[in-house]
Amino acid sequence: MPELALIPAPASSGDDRQLPRNVEAEAAFLGAILIDNRVVEDLPVQLTPAHFFEPLHGRIFAQAMALIERNSIATPVTLKPFFEHDEAMKAVGGVGYLAQLTGSGAGLIGARDFARQIYDLALLRELVDVGRTLVDSALDTSESVDPQAQIEEAETALYRVAGGEAEMGSVKSFSAASLTALQAAERALNSGGHLSGITTGISSMNAKIGGMHNSDLMILAGRPGMGKTSLATNIAYNAAERYRRDEEDGIPPEKNMGAKVAFFSLEMSADQLATRVLAEQSGVSGEALRMGKISKDQFQQLSRAAQQLQTLPLYIDDTPGLTIAGLRTRARRLQRRHGIGFIVVDYLQLLQGSSRSGDNRVQEISEISRGLKTLAKELNVPVMALSQLSRQVESREDKRPQLSDLRESGSIEQDADMVMFIYRESYYLGRSEPREGTPEHLTWQEEMDKVRGTADVIIAKQRHGPIGTVKLSFNEDITKFGNLARDGYYDPH
Repeated sequence: MPELALIPAPASSGDDRQLPRNVEAEAAFLGAILIDNRVVEDLPVQLTPAHFFEPLHGRIFAQAMALIERNSIATPVTLKPFFEHDEAMKAVGGVGYLAQLTGSGAGLIGARDFARQIYDLALLRELVDVGRTLVDSALDTSESVDPQAQIEEAETALYRVAGGEAEMGSVKSFSAASLTALQAAERALNSGGHLSGITTGISSMNAKIGGMHNSDLMILAGRPGMGKTSLATNIAYNAAERYRRDEEDGIPPEKNMGAKVAFFSLEMSADQLATRVLAEQSGVSGEALRMGKISKDQFQQLSRAAQQLQTLPLYIDDTPGLTIAGLRTRARRLQRRHGIGFIVVDYLQLLQGSSRSGDNRVQEISEISRGLKTLAKELNVPVMALSQLSRQVESREDKRPQLSDLRESGSIEQDADMVMFIYRESYYLGRSEPREGTPEHLTWQEEMDKVRGTADVIIAKQRHGPIGTVKLSFNEDITKFGNLARDGYYDPH
C-alpha cells in the first residue's frame, strides 16, 4: 500500500524511531474493518486504541468501534464527519485517507494475524518503556533510593506487561464496569439468588456475604485457639474442590463458583497444613493421625481422602519470614503458572515490611495491609488474611471481639473490605468450669451444652453488605466448620 508513506513518523525523540511497530499492518487491519465490520467479532486478542503506534490509527479504530457498538456501520463515509477537522488526517491528505485504507482487500485475508502483531508490538513497546525506567532508576545512587522497592516496582510493571495490561489497560469505561457488575448479578441469580463471588463452601456464610469477591481484602481475625487457621483451610479446600467439580462438569470458567487457591502458611509447614486438610476430609482426628492411633478402616478413609486431594488445585507456600514484597512476587508467579483465583495468608503479623519501616511496627503493619489490598486489586482475586487480636479481649468480661481489638494498626480495618471475627464461647466457658457437684456446675453444664460444638463468625465490617453474625457448627476433633442446621444464620442488628 504505497499511500502509507504519507503518514509521517510521530513527533518524538530519536530513540522512539527504533520502537517496535508496523504502521502498514495497522493500516491494513483498519482497512479490513472498514470493508467488513464483522472482522472485529473474531479477533485473537482484545485490541484498544492504545495498542496502535500511529495515534491517527488509534483514533480511527476507536471511532469505528464506537459506531459498531451502536449497531451502526463503520465505513469511510460514516467516519468522514469525525475526521474532517483532524490535523493529523489533514497531514496525510485529508479524509480521503479513509478510502485509501480500503483500497486493497489484502487486509481481509490476514486480519487476525495483523491484530495479533499490533497487540504484540504494543507489548514490546511497553517492555521497552519498563526497561528504560528500570535503567534510569538503577542509575540513581542517592541515599533515598530503596533498591528492594525498585525491584518490587519492576516486578509489578513486568507482571502488567505479561498480562497484556500495562498502562493501556488501566482505565475502564463505565459501560465495561457496569457490564462486569451485571455479570456478577447474573451469577448470583444462577446460583440460587445469593452467591455472586467464590463460594466459601458454607451456605450460611455465603448467604451473609454473597461469596468472596474479586479484588476484596478480607480479614479473618481471632484470639489463639478460636480456629482461624481451621476455618481458612476449610474455605480454601471448599473453593478448590468446587473449582475442580465445576470444571469436571464442563462449566465455563466465568461461571465456575470455585477457584484455584494459593495458601501462604507462615506459621505451619506444608505437611502440617496437609494433615489438617486430611483430617477434615477423612473424618479422622488430627491427634489420632499424629499419634498413629488409627484403625485399618480409618487408614482406608485416609487413603481415599488423600487420593481425592491429589488433583485438588490448592497450592501451599510455607516459606518462613516472607516480606510483603516477596509474597506479592510469589503470588504473581502462581497466578501466571496456575491461574490462581483466591489467596489465603496465615497470618498477617508474621509478614515483614520493607526496611524503610524500621522499628515502627504500626507503620510496618500499615504497609503490609496496604500491600495485601494492592495485591487483591492487581491480581483481581479475593485475598483472605488471618490476623491476631490484641490481649485486651482477655481482660474484658464480654470477650466477643470488636474492630478496636485488631492488633497494632487501625489501617487493617481501613484497608479491609471485610472484617470477620471468630468467637467460640465454649472455649472461654470451658476454662471456667466450677467444682463438680455444686449448683454452679449444673448451671455451667447447661450453658456448656448450649454452646458446645458451635462457633460464631462475626461480620464486623462489610463494604458490600450488612454486618451481623453467622452461627456455625464446629467439630473440634477434626477442626471442621459447617452449617448449623437449627439456626442457619441470624443478624442481631
